[in-house]
Amino acid sequence: MLTCAFCGEEMMLQEDMKTHLLLSHMENASRCPLCSLSGVSYDELSFHISSAHPETQLGAQDPPHITPPAGRSAAANTQSHKSPPSCWAQDSCDTDAEATHCTDTIDCHKQDISSKSQASSTGETATIQSPRRRQKAVALSNKNNKGFKSEHSKAKQKRLSSKREEGLFSCPMCPQVCNSCEMLQEHVELHLQEQHSAGGSAQEACSPAITSPSALRLSGEKRFECPLCSVVCMDSSSLQEHVELHLEHGAAVSSAAAAHSPGSDLWLARELQREDEARQEREGFKKLQKQFGLDGGGGYSRQMERSMEKAVARGLLGPAEFHCKRAEMMESLASGLDDGKTRTQGVLRALSEYYQTEARDCVHVWLSADTDHFCSSAGDTGWGCGYRNIQMLLSSLHTIDAYAPLLQGLLDTPSPPEKAVPSIPRVQSMIEEAWKEGLDPHGASHFNQRLQGTRAWIGATEIYALLTSLGISARIIDFHQPTGPDNSHPQLFDWVKQYFQSSRSGRLPPRLIQTSMPPLYLQHQGHSRSIVGLEQRRNGSLSLLLLDPASPASDTRRLLSRDTVPTALKQLRKPPRSLKHTQYQLVAVQGGLSAEEKQRRIVSSRTLCAERIP
Repeated sequence: MLTCAFCGEEMMLQEDMKTHLLLSHMENASRCPLCSLSGVSYDELSFHISSAHPETQLGAQDPPHITPPAGRSAAANTQSHKSPPSCWAQDSCDTDAEATHCTDTIDCHKQDISSKSQASSTGETATIQSPRRRQKAVALSNKNNKGFKSEHSKAKQKRLSSKREEGLFSCPMCPQVCNSCEMLQEHVELHLQEQHSAGGSAQEACSPAITSPSALRLSGEKRFECPLCSVVCMDSSSLQEHVELHLEHGAAVSSAAAAHSPGSDLWLARELQREDEARQEREGFKKLQKQFGLDGGGGYSRQMERSMEKAVARGLLGPAEFHCKRAEMMESLASGLDDGKTRTQGVLRALSEYYQTEARDCVHVWLSADTDHFCSSAGDTGWGCGYRNIQMLLSSLHTIDAYAPLLQGLLDTPSPPEKAVPSIPRVQSMIEEAWKEGLDPHGASHFNQRLQGTRAWIGATEIYALLTSLGISARIIDFHQPTGPDNSHPQLFDWVKQYFQSSRSGRLPPRLIQTSMPPLYLQHQGHSRSIVGLEQRRNGSLSLLLLDPASPASDTRRLLSRDTVPTALKQLRKPPRSLKHTQYQLVAVQGGLSAEEKQRRIVSSRTLCAERIP
């Protein structure tokens, strides 16, 4: 029995073995260069390429190179068993070692075939060259190959795979096979690194850099290496995202460095913006200082002088008259008394007479104690309302027996006139004296402990400090938010009604109630007024009666005439719809203070708090 060294096929005759070698192992040695197809004839391979790979033939200028087997011609067929096709060693082997092994095996087969050929007679060559015997042998071989072609192919692949598996190492994590343990170790490390790096948004498709060339070859996948770092990505989109992260980070670092680099455009722009903001802040602060009279532009006397100078410039005041008025002003300021030029007396008496005979639609009218009206003058226009309201309050306290003794010594003059009130500069000095006693230290620091010589605005806390220093009990009630529709304050009106009702205990009050209660100081943003009465109409609605320092003396004196009092009263009457500010504060006088109580008030004023309603 003869056994084929290539596929293990056994045959009885030597001629059959030669035919088998020619047809099975020489002529069918062609292999497709574009896929894994092998073991077919040249004609079958050409048909396979034209049908399975048409795009390659159309896209390439030259068709794929196919080496025809040596048995295509009669002369070549006689030498086919001596020279096996070159594609066996080039395409069938994966490594150099396997190619050498295949070449040695083929050489052994060649020697074996040659030795068997020499042992036969001359008829051996005639058998190969005889057309009739060759035709018979080919037919016999084709018949055998039809039944055993698949079996021979399986045996051939089994033999080749068994030869390749000798000395190979399989990866435990993928189908990859390595021919050395070192290469297998590098390949497994790649798997571990890829698992460790999976988890970031842009890094999910990226793995750490593969620095070993053999590791890159073993990975079996196309990788994209970052040109800025050592990261290797699995696809181009991941690489693009990764590089964009580099660029964004670099731009942020560059911007931050440029922002802090002196001389750069961004640094200059920020410096200009900072300077502009500082300039606007300074200008705004100066406007506030000027608005509240803290800009160092002088106080009452300086503003009065400027007003008279303007009148002289416009021809309204002669030079002689200017010096005369200036001398009178300086004399009044030196005495500490108000000159009375803006004072209107008898206002509450005129209102009482009017309500006794007129205004029949009012079911009840409450009036405070007698109070004189003080309006602003040229020396305090725009900022003196708080001082003028203090003058109104003091003029009323002079008429009340419980408070008149407390006002003795209020003025420095030896024999002041009856019901004299201090001038605005004198009121400023009195508030400064109250601060020196320790009252309202927070408010004192706001004005830098100084009011004289300024046009500073004052409010409820300064009124409280002045009254407390005089030994008079006072309360600050804060209506800090509206309590009615349309931003109104009905609770303020109710509180004023209770204030005036507290002076009379009768169940059925008369239509006109002339109380002995001092007027109430009413403060809101930007202005202050004095509440001297309250009206209640038949429908239950309430209206305040207010004396406003902004009203000129000529309008107030119209209340003194029976003919003009109804019209002038409209300026005093304020229903709830006319009080639309968000916040109002009241200062109410409630008796005198003992020395101990005054001291307690001084201590508690360190954290001065108003009574909040609601």
